[in-house]
Amino acid sequence: MGGDAGHSGEGKLMSANPLHEPPVSDGGQLPSTDLRSKRKSFNSVWRYLVNHAVTVLAVLSTVLVIAPLVAILVYLLYMGASSLNLAFFTHIPAPEGEAGGGMANAIVGSGIVLALASLMGIPVGIGAGVYLAEFGRGKTLAAAVRFTADVLNGVPSIVVGIAVFGLLVQGRSYSAFAGGVALAIMMVPTIARTTEEMLATVPHSIREAALGLGVPKWRTVVSVSLKTASPGIITGCMLAFARVAGETAPLLFTAFGNQFWSYKLTEPIAALPLQIYVYAMSPSDEWHRLAWAGSLVLIVMIMVAVTLVRIYASRGVLKGAS
Repeated sequence: MGGDAGHSGEGKLMSANPLHEPPVSDGGQLPSTDLRSKRKSFNSVWRYLVNHAVTVLAVLSTVLVIAPLVAILVYLLYMGASSLNLAFFTHIPAPEGEAGGGMANAIVGSGIVLALASLMGIPVGIGAGVYLAEFGRGKTLAAAVRFTADVLNGVPSIVVGIAVFGLLVQGRSYSAFAGGVALAIMMVPTIARTTEEMLATVPHSIREAALGLGVPKWRTVVSVSLKTASPGIITGCMLAFARVAGETAPLLFTAFGNQFWSYKLTEPIAALPLQIYVYAMSPSDEWHRLAWAGSLVLIVMIMVAVTLVRIYASRGVLKGAS
């Protein structure tokens, strides 16, 4: 009994000890430690599955974005590559029903009209974006300009063509200049809004550092803000250029098209989208074949122009490098 009493007293002493450890399970580990280990293992498996699921979704999204472009290029190559030859790039269109002919005048005409549109649209668009981001914050005029740019972005291209027709063509003549103006109007809102958004990403501390050194506001915008945001601004300009390069409706009401060589800005001029439209609407199989070839050349011209600008920018010339 003395021994039992001793054991009983020892048990009471141990139960009163706050540092007394709980009983060990059969596996030699504490139950709480085993639970934490299972939760950790479950979390690791869950993170692994979620990570791979999101990666697969990202890859599928990328494939869905690229697939239409690849499909279009492959189909254009299949339908139009066989019609490309030296005559296509050196001859003007042949009369309907006759074999041969090319789109040399349309290729040159597209270059002229797009150059005019870029010379007019890019400076105006960048200037508007600079005003919105740097000088017009909180002003009523800036809000009106921003609203106008957003509305113009949604206006159908044919409406722009009709408007320019009424302003520059009616009572005068179809011309390359009118076509350039129509395309420039379509470029301005995209470039303006992109420029504003890109300038908004430039940290204010950079501007404050320049202003603190006594640099004028305009010089800070030109030498600091624009150079820092130049990659994004260039991307916006390329998007605007690619958008208008294939437009047909505005040119139907402005440039009108021409079956012969024309370099004057005050006369009707040929353009690839117009020539493709005329050939596609014709019942002639020969012209259908040339329309596919013209579509392929138009896409390649846009891709080459965008790629060259990208390469030029990647060398630091347009990234603000000194």
